[in-house]
Amino acid sequence: MKRVDDFRLRLGNKELVPIMVGGMGVDISTAELSLEAARLGGIGHISDAMLPTVSDRRYNTKYVKNKLKQYKFNVENPDKSVVQFDLGLVAEATATHVRRTMEAKRGDGLIFINCMEKLTMNSPKETLRARMLAAMDNGIDGITLAAGLHLGSFALMQDHPRFRDVKLGIIVSSLRALQLFLKKNGRTGRLPDYVVVEGPLAGGHLGFGMDWAQYDLATITIEIRDWLKAEQLDIPLIPAGGIFTGTDAVNFLELGAAAVQVATRFTVTRECGLPGDVQQYYFKASEEDIEVNGISPTGYPMRMLKSSPAIGSGIRPNCEAYGYLLDSSGNCQYIEAYNREVAAHPDAKKIKVWDKTCLCTHMRNFDCWTCGHYTYRLKDTSRLQDDGNYQVLSAEHVFRDYQFSTDGRIALPE
Repeated sequence: MKRVDDFRLRLGNKELVPIMVGGMGVDISTAELSLEAARLGGIGHISDAMLPTVSDRRYNTKYVKNKLKQYKFNVENPDKSVVQFDLGLVAEATATHVRRTMEAKRGDGLIFINCMEKLTMNSPKETLRARMLAAMDNGIDGITLAAGLHLGSFALMQDHPRFRDVKLGIIVSSLRALQLFLKKNGRTGRLPDYVVVEGPLAGGHLGFGMDWAQYDLATITIEIRDWLKAEQLDIPLIPAGGIFTGTDAVNFLELGAAAVQVATRFTVTRECGLPGDVQQYYFKASEEDIEVNGISPTGYPMRMLKSSPAIGSGIRPNCEAYGYLLDSSGNCQYIEAYNREVAAHPDAKKIKVWDKTCLCTHMRNFDCWTCGHYTYRLKDTSRLQDDGNYQVLSAEHVFRDYQFSTDGRIALPE
């Protein structure tokens, strides 16, 4: 029986173990996690979600404090259009995180950055360009464009000297999305180096509606594979979402996938950025504890644990400090929902907002527990200890289990 290690992913002149660890924000897919994946010969992702905030935590910078000080006069104002990011500081935060990560890189693998287009930051194109160019300037191996259709993203960086050197990939959830991208970006003369096909069982934001359960990753992957073949386009496909064992991965590789992207099982590793107490919620979750809801201000459905503190939280919007989801007019769906509830309950000391959440604040505080569909199976990957908690794993253990396991088996830690 074949193992993942019997296959190889070829990107340019690189030959890699066909395992890509997905990009999880905010700083869930840490530098440490990506470095392990690269050391072991695969591909790791760091996330560019809220990097100024991440930089403050990791490198003792003061981006959030200084931004809040600059715009403190506007805290009580429901109009957030004045709140802008300094593009130089956005680039600086990205540069620091990418440079530090790449300087620590060892092994034959690659490190990519997951770049979220839905972080509109009150200036969508300009902030996206600043983030991507800074990552390229500081040695990133590749950029995976996520949370959006990416229709103009390649054009934003086509003048960069590394535009044809850096590996560029996109995440799609349908053949139509891929076709739209290829048509729009034809003028850049640059095909994506890989396409991540994200199915309905993935964690966090989904590229589907609330009818997500009607779709199937294998079906979508085969449809895209066959279309690319008919069009004579040689673009590696990397399915993602619900690939829980090495055997699951082999099944996709035998379908013609070039690699697989995995994430859920790495959320409970020591190298992951998820706090230890939250990791135990993931371990102990049942299938009934997981839901797909519409509380994200991005408009995308989001899979998460029902016990997430972010659900129902009616905190005041923290756009002056964060504001990563403000659109080009300075609006956010959470601001609208919050103001509606304040108006409906003018005397309440504390309000609840059930239909949307302040994603920036809650992601920053690890209170928005996004997860993959099979999170409830994590308890089967570890050992229950005498204190009632599960043993946290190493990223190497999980990576090697994907790489070498057969027959649907999962190797438990020693």
